[in-house]
Amino acid sequence: MSERTHSNPIGAAAPRKSKLFPILAGTVAAVLIAGVAFQVYRAETADAQTRRTAEAAGAARVENTAPSQSSASSQVDARVNGQIISRELVENECYERYKGDVIENLINRLIIQQECERRGVTITKAEIKQEVHNIAAGFKLDSETWYKMLQAERGINPEQYQLDVIWPMLALKKLAGADVQITEEELQKAFIRDYGPRVEARMIVMDGNVKRAIDVQQQAVADPDSFQKLAQEHSSDTTSRALGGAIPPIRRYGTKPGTPQEKIEKQAFEMQPGEISPVMQMEGQRWAILKCEGHTKAIVPNMTEEVRVELIEQLKDEKTQEAVATVFQQLKENARVDNLITGESTAPVRQTGATQPAARDSVQTADATQFNPQ
Repeated sequence: MSERTHSNPIGAAAPRKSKLFPILAGTVAAVLIAGVAFQVYRAETADAQTRRTAEAAGAARVENTAPSQSSASSQVDARVNGQIISRELVENECYERYKGDVIENLINRLIIQQECERRGVTITKAEIKQEVHNIAAGFKLDSETWYKMLQAERGINPEQYQLDVIWPMLALKKLAGADVQITEEELQKAFIRDYGPRVEARMIVMDGNVKRAIDVQQQAVADPDSFQKLAQEHSSDTTSRALGGAIPPIRRYGTKPGTPQEKIEKQAFEMQPGEISPVMQMEGQRWAILKCEGHTKAIVPNMTEEVRVELIEQLKDEKTQEAVATVFQQLKENARVDNLITGESTAPVRQTGATQPAARDSVQTADATQFNPQ
């Protein structure tokens, strides 16, 4: 049995809002990976790079004359005991190390840009400035301090942040047309999720044959006090296993409807302290066994106006992120992408009976200026 670290599969009691850098605004984080902005590289074979590295290390000499500025190979970025490290070598190292993340970032951004052009969607510098202000204000910071914190903690400069994070986020929001409405039922469920009672529990996660999981569950039923020991011996979730199966308290309405996690959540709230659950299927050949340790009281018994306003804003953000993720996924599915670095190609998803656009022979080149806001 392989050991893997699994994230908590249930609606665990996590803070409502992360207090550290929501750089990619929730769902956007999953679809847009900000990379170091190396826009242009020269491709080369591994043999050629190795050969130049050896030459630079073994044959380089300190020259009294200043290097020419016309070629990266003649520019010097460092000297070590008289031997030079050329700009060309630095660029080659950067290309090999970062090319995967950078090309993915550029592809994603160009997919969004093309759709914005098709639909006449524009993002202005004023909108970007205001969005940064709003995000910073949410953490009681001004924009300048926010930028400094991003630079210090994440190594992202203001230009990168605006180009790789804020611009795509605003563009996707406009493309999604996310004018969300919150119902009273959604508001009440969110209140219970964030402020209601929770179930304290331990969990054993097992991969593979369900018969093994049933055997462990029967041992736990026969001796509930042995659950912690059984978790340490059998659980494949390395994080909770080290804690004897202890997991964060389970929230009601903390999981996506219709998922195996929702079934586990419902089971938890039906259990009494000391009770052992049946074996529950999570996904594939993965199984879960719960032990109820107790129930907590509600954090806030009644919804105040302040809490109500906060929850409405939170739900709007969540719905907007869902809409943004859906739009971006659709754009990716409808795009023809040939990634010559990874050798991977994707074609638009074909719909039955739909007329596919003719292939274009012309090639257009994207550059950094194409993404500049107006």
